[in-house]
Amino acid sequence: MYGYPFRILRLAFNCTKKFCLPFNFCHMRLYLQLLALVLITFCANSQQIIPSARQKKELTTLIDKYSEARENRDTVLLKNILTHDIDQLVSTGEWRNGIEASVKGMLKSSASAPGTRSLTVDKIKILSSTSAIVDCRYEIQNADGTTRKMWSSFIAVLVKGEWRISAIRNMLPSVE
Repeated sequence: MYGYPFRILRLAFNCTKKFCLPFNFCHMRLYLQLLALVLITFCANSQQIIPSARQKKELTTLIDKYSEARENRDTVLLKNILTHDIDQLVSTGEWRNGIEASVKGMLKSSASAPGTRSLTVDKIKILSSTSAIVDCRYEIQNADGTTRKMWSSFIAVLVKGEWRISAIRNMLPSVE
């Protein structure tokens, strides 16, 4: 009466009734198992992946290289650790899109605001096996002896087995 697809469903669901429909009580156990599987999969995929010691070391080294490249105004190193489509939002609200604009802006800001820059990794959050967020304390020791304290967040992606910076967000906390 219902055709071949429903015969297959009856066999798959181990239903012994001749006119068993997919939404019958004999299928409740299968539906509950399927629902549990979906929920378990969803919950497992939504949890933060804890970074391994190797990932922590690689990502911290990436930030150290970035800091070194900025300090030494090393464009070759910058271009090796940034992705071509990098975007950067700096504390002044300026957007830098693409590697050329980002490198140019970094060199310009280093020249216009001399001082010793330091980035200290505060937290690493692994989003997937190929992406991570690295939050850092960003301090600039100005020539006049004052310290500018900010936050930087780096989006890192794994490209051909090496971590690279895909996005940078700098924030200067307001004092209220």
